[in-house]
Amino acid sequence: MHVAVHGPVVPLLTQKHPRSRRWPVPSRRCQNQRAGAGGCGRPESTGAGSRLSAGYWRQDMGEIAQGMERALRTRPVPSSTEARLRFLLSAHRGSTRKVAAVLRVSQRTVQRWVTKKPGARRPPGPLHLRAIEEAVLGRWQPRIRARRRAQAEAEGFVFHTRARFGFAAPAGSSDDPRVRWITQYLPGEVARELFAARDAGAGEQQQLVILARALGHAYFRDGGLRAHGLGIAFTDVEFAEFSIG
Repeated sequence: MHVAVHGPVVPLLTQKHPRSRRWPVPSRRCQNQRAGAGGCGRPESTGAGSRLSAGYWRQDMGEIAQGMERALRTRPVPSSTEARLRFLLSAHRGSTRKVAAVLRVSQRTVQRWVTKKPGARRPPGPLHLRAIEEAVLGRWQPRIRARRRAQAEAEGFVFHTRARFGFAAPAGSSDDPRVRWITQYLPGEVARELFAARDAGAGEQQQLVILARALGHAYFRDGGLRAHGLGIAFTDVEFAEFSIG
């Protein structure tokens, strides 16, 4: 995916913050993920059984959306289907009828998913796995999610990414894109714009446009102090993390 943002933008930074590191080291849990332990970025591929390898991940979510989801939680979402069903039952006081209504299946279907009787248990199919996942995500730590979102919108956040960046000057000259690690504080205005776009159903493309504009101003143009008119090409996002607080 390629996003290019050209020309000057309206300044976004409203307060002074320490200068960002240009070549940050990935966090320990992200290094572990690259070693196969999971925890950030795109997880290992899922099997056809009852386990999804990462609680937050869905096939249609890009790196930016995944990073935003991780930043709003303090505990990982249950990763196995069994654990997710237990969570839904607990949230509905053990009522298979209420869980069935949430998932839009019959009560008997839920009972077959959770029964402990030998030979009577039936695993959910792919569409039901998606419905279970979305039901859990929508009910996981709602107060914490709301509090962390409000904090990001009020105080800003630190954005960590590894992606390909290229540049184009107003005169037409350009630099070949290259992969960079970047860690940069971005203000609450950017958080509000990102969450508003997500709430409106915007996809990865629009989120990249928002972040490219913000990084162009705060990082590459040093808050508007240099490189006026420099255009930023933001593409091939390999990793995206948002640090709140």
